[in-house]
Amino acid sequence: MPSKAAPEKKQTHPAVGAAPIQRRLSQSHRGSVTDARDDDQELGNMPTNYMGEHNFFGRQEDQLKLTDAELNEEHTRILTARNPQAAENIVRFSHKERMFKLIPHVDQLAVHFQLDSHLVHKESEEGKRQLMLDSEDVKIQEVEVTTSAAGPDGETSKEGDEDDDEKAKKITASSGKSKKLTNQFNFSERASQTYNNPSRDRETFVEQTPRASFADNVSQWSISDAYNEDFEHQQKAKEKEQKKLVVKKEDDRKKKFVAVDQHGVDDITKLSRSKSASLSLKIVERMINQNTFDAIAQDFKYWEDAADEYREQGGSLLPLWLFQYDMVKKLACTNLTWNSHYNDLFAVAFGSYDFLKQSRGMFVIYSLKNPSFPENIFPTDSGVMSLDFHPHYSNLLCCGFYDGSVAVYNIADENKQPKYHSTSRNGKHTDPVWQVSWQKDDLDNNLNFFSVSSDGRVVCWTLIKNDLTYTDVVQLKLEKPANQTEEGFPLISLGCGTCFDFNIQQDYLFIVGTEEGKIQKCSKSYNNQFLDTFDAHHMAVYAVRWNKFHPKVFASCSADWSVKIWDINYQEPLFVYDLGSPVGDVVWAPYSSTVFAACTADGKVYVFDLNVNKYEPLCEQMVVQKKRTKLTHITFNQHYPILLAGDDRGNVTSLKLSPNLRKRPKAKKGQEIIDGPEAEIAKLEKILSLIRDPDDVRNKSTAQQGATTAVSGAN
Repeated sequence: MPSKAAPEKKQTHPAVGAAPIQRRLSQSHRGSVTDARDDDQELGNMPTNYMGEHNFFGRQEDQLKLTDAELNEEHTRILTARNPQAAENIVRFSHKERMFKLIPHVDQLAVHFQLDSHLVHKESEEGKRQLMLDSEDVKIQEVEVTTSAAGPDGETSKEGDEDDDEKAKKITASSGKSKKLTNQFNFSERASQTYNNPSRDRETFVEQTPRASFADNVSQWSISDAYNEDFEHQQKAKEKEQKKLVVKKEDDRKKKFVAVDQHGVDDITKLSRSKSASLSLKIVERMINQNTFDAIAQDFKYWEDAADEYREQGGSLLPLWLFQYDMVKKLACTNLTWNSHYNDLFAVAFGSYDFLKQSRGMFVIYSLKNPSFPENIFPTDSGVMSLDFHPHYSNLLCCGFYDGSVAVYNIADENKQPKYHSTSRNGKHTDPVWQVSWQKDDLDNNLNFFSVSSDGRVVCWTLIKNDLTYTDVVQLKLEKPANQTEEGFPLISLGCGTCFDFNIQQDYLFIVGTEEGKIQKCSKSYNNQFLDTFDAHHMAVYAVRWNKFHPKVFASCSADWSVKIWDINYQEPLFVYDLGSPVGDVVWAPYSSTVFAACTADGKVYVFDLNVNKYEPLCEQMVVQKKRTKLTHITFNQHYPILLAGDDRGNVTSLKLSPNLRKRPKAKKGQEIIDGPEAEIAKLEKILSLIRDPDDVRNKSTAQQGATTAVSGAN
């Protein structure tokens, strides 16, 4: 095979108009020295006068002219992978090491051009695989052409021959050209472009926002002052909104009255809606009730049971008024409380103790002057389980509901909505609130009350302006059994609080009854542990009451049919009374330190006087009108010799005590009867001194000393 001849050197003159020279001319405006050097080598021995005259390379007149030696001089340039434009000494903050650290490696890559290709290299495996598939397709086409060219008898026509020649030429042409290898993973999208609306520019001229520079030194007290100012602004805004709402409601009410007047109402209706007429109608109603219930009013004022003169240790209860309301017939009386200022006014709470029958609730305000209808009615969404009047503000009433919330109402306000109400956001209970009680104002003179619930929390609620804040005082933690081993994470179980009562003389001391039958002695100052624990009953404790006079004596009742009298310094009860039925409530009399009453689920009321009989009640009387009616709560009036008893059918019965149940002890000859709390304390102390065992005090004192040393050692 003859070898290829070496390429001949290009002549200088004929190559002037050639394409390479034109390419150099098109790039000569860059003024590159290397381009000029290459052009000089390609042009060969071109006359210098020709270059000078015609300015072949398009050089500028003021361009520097170099000699051949300077042009042929080599300049060495070293290319490195380091990017001179990359930033150095970059410092970043490390959250792991909590310090600023220098980044050691900086990205030196500079991308000048990038193009995604859809071709496959023919030497790769995928390219070889596609070449094989294309060659097989060509062979299949050739076989089809040959088979179609042959006739059924193996003869071919002229037209068939011409078609076969054309197809063969096409096949050879297609096989001669190399087919472009495509990437199998390459895909293309087809889309249609919709009409785009032309954009329009709109400009407006506005005044420039005023700016001002402010500088100040920030400190803790300045931040605190700023927060206090903001809080005051928020409170003022809330008060303004409330005032607006009140004004709006009054305007709406006036509009309603005006609209009714416009429709044409008779004078009697107009008169009944005025305040003066309503007051007059209320006086007339009470006069009618006084005439209707005149016999009962006479008994309330003057009746005395004559049979008490012939029996030394017996008494009776005279039923007076029966308070009924049609809307609460299917609800149970859940609590009773007398007003602190008005002796004839009392509140009754209605709800349901059955978990499956929870719907609505209500509490009403009754007066002894009008037993036929309540003075005020306050419907609620949930059952009202407890309530209490404030001892100094007779218009404030706090309530506890079955859904775990508490509320404060102003009964003098025409609006039936609560002034304060707890929600899930501000720490409401998760179980029913069984009892609430007002306490003395705190150091900031804010009103506060306490509540106990089945969720094991005793909470202090404070009324601060328009908000109701809470503080957990005690959590009723259950004691772990002795045989239980400490494995894994111990679960803290809370007891279910059912009732509580605060000491009259020592307001920081209170006792809590639980569903487990225990009574916990607690203090407001210690919220992590109990001061003492009494194993009081075998079933749930329904009520605990401090004596009105003696600061160390309290009574408890339970579903285990018993009523017990306790001394706070003794673990064992001083008196135990079995009443034969679950005891719903127990309460001390306000006029004597030895008299207390209890009600049971079989509809009976028991009245005891420890000074007369320590073993049996002075009075045991059935007060319900229907069988299977359970008494739930009782309460004494602070001034009149009557008590109220509520049942599970929504009825409240008022009962008057006979003289034997409220008589004073007879004085011996030559002695004067001493009145006052000190005499009552001495009377009860004399009775308890006969019952107490001195060994129990010694054992308890030693046990308390041991507990104190153990706690101090642990600390």
